[in-house]
Amino acid sequence: MDDYSFDRPESVAPLLAAFDAVAAEGHVTRAAARLDVPQSSVSRRVHSLERILGLALIQPVGRGVGLTASGRELFNRTHHVMRELDDAVAAVRSDADPDSGVVGFGFPLTLGSRSVAALLTDFHAVAPRVRVRLVQAHGEALADMIRDGRLDLAVMIPPPDDLDVTVLGSQQIFVHVAATHPFASRRALAVEDLADEAFVASPPSFQLRTLLDTWCAEAGFVPRVPFEISEIDTIEALVRAGLGIALLPKPEVAVAGVTTVPLTGDRTRSVGLATGRRRPTAPVAHFHRHVTRHANQLIVRP
Repeated sequence: MDDYSFDRPESVAPLLAAFDAVAAEGHVTRAAARLDVPQSSVSRRVHSLERILGLALIQPVGRGVGLTASGRELFNRTHHVMRELDDAVAAVRSDADPDSGVVGFGFPLTLGSRSVAALLTDFHAVAPRVRVRLVQAHGEALADMIRDGRLDLAVMIPPPDDLDVTVLGSQQIFVHVAATHPFASRRALAVEDLADEAFVASPPSFQLRTLLDTWCAEAGFVPRVPFEISEIDTIEALVRAGLGIALLPKPEVAVAGVTTVPLTGDRTRSVGLATGRRRPTAPVAHFHRHVTRHANQLIVRP
């Protein structure tokens, strides 16, 4: 049986590491994958920490777990310590073998799987022993994961101001319409031309929706949005069905039944590679250089 005691600080380190991972992930299974240990080991270590402290630290929340008040206080007091310990160990280990390790890489919902697959294929060819843990999420979620250390770097459109960012290029926004729509034959459209249209759009918290609302306001109208959804494939399907038009990046592969028409003016958004403030490991630095050099694979233009 595991023997843990605060009289032996070295024995408590794995307990705090397990607790930190569970608290950050909100899920024991994801915490186990992050630590690369069995789920049973993570649960046992957290329970051992609770037993030593005499306090409940986590509690079930839906399909995951949440923190109790005591758990939240412990997490707030120890999270930065665990990050600093991770940085110290990673910095030393990276000198020993820069071509192995794990990279946490995030990318937005509007970035297609084909372009990411091409990027990873080329990277795997030159660094086959580096494991890349992928997360696709909404922009603000990616930023939060960079800030708290769950991700090492992420492509963000647009990148946030509070993170270190390497600008990769820009992404043009097009009007997406059904192939049968009168606009489908147009060579270009002004935002003013869209005033009487219904839109299929992302929720208000998404940057694409912010662009839609801002550009329409500048053109003197409020967009009519009968359908809101975050999934790009579903937006395209609703556009194809004639339920509205959408402002989106050009798809990697043409969508049957949907036509893309350029917008007049500068209708682009910045694409950046965001990283945390911590010193990157050698594999993370290697992957960062690879993404920067191959930004064209992510369908951005300089």
